[in-house]
Amino acid sequence: MTSPSDSTADSTDLSRRAWAGLPQRPTVLVPLGSFEQHGPHLPLDTDTALAVAVAHGAARELRQHLPGTNVLVAPPVVYAASGEHQSFPGTISIGNEVLRFMLVELVRSLALWSGRIVFVNAHGGNLGSLTQAVRQVVKEGRDVTWVPCETESVDAHAGHTETSLMLHLAPERVDMTLAEKGNTAPIADILPALIAGGVSAVSSSGVLGDPTTATADEGAQVLDELIADITSRIQDGKADEDGRLRRAGARS
Repeated sequence: MTSPSDSTADSTDLSRRAWAGLPQRPTVLVPLGSFEQHGPHLPLDTDTALAVAVAHGAARELRQHLPGTNVLVAPPVVYAASGEHQSFPGTISIGNEVLRFMLVELVRSLALWSGRIVFVNAHGGNLGSLTQAVRQVVKEGRDVTWVPCETESVDAHAGHTETSLMLHLAPERVDMTLAEKGNTAPIADILPALIAGGVSAVSSSGVLGDPTTATADEGAQVLDELIADITSRIQDGKADEDGRLRRAGARS
């Protein structure tokens, strides 16, 4: 089981390094999260915490699988595009256009000293800005791609999967006494109402799914699967037209 508290995280954490000790042209993983409501039981930075954990786990695996590879994890992008959650107190969103511009400038700065840059995205609301930004900087000649932390195989937001992950990563920050089943309808069925009125239009609690069945053991398993998937994409995947790394052999 993997967590960002592993000792390897210190050596891959860019924020803990001094400039003079950095390797030449390292691969840099950039966790991309959000600061938004995750129901009454999960912290506002849930997406960011997941992106950071996955990025550090992938950095560790890449170092093990590719000896001599220099991989660093940048500080996370916390404020992102979360307008669909804005009716819930605590949510902080900078909007799609500002996020796009910020990611472009971030890459331009990083690329002056880094090698490959990979965004590790854990919030679906960032996708429009992320793909636009990556397309732009790739045209500028930057070596940039992105990978998704795909946690929506069970439910969409603050439900079983995300709650299980947080029970594994930071159980002291999860209040299961407040966990309650939200809207469990398939996303496709509620998407028109969600787009029109935000998450509050389809769930008064902000939960899309059922967190009451979550377990830390399942969270550990899901985290390992995410890390393995993203490590494989970074090692062997090919970028599609949006800059997203696809699994080797996967159809676009």
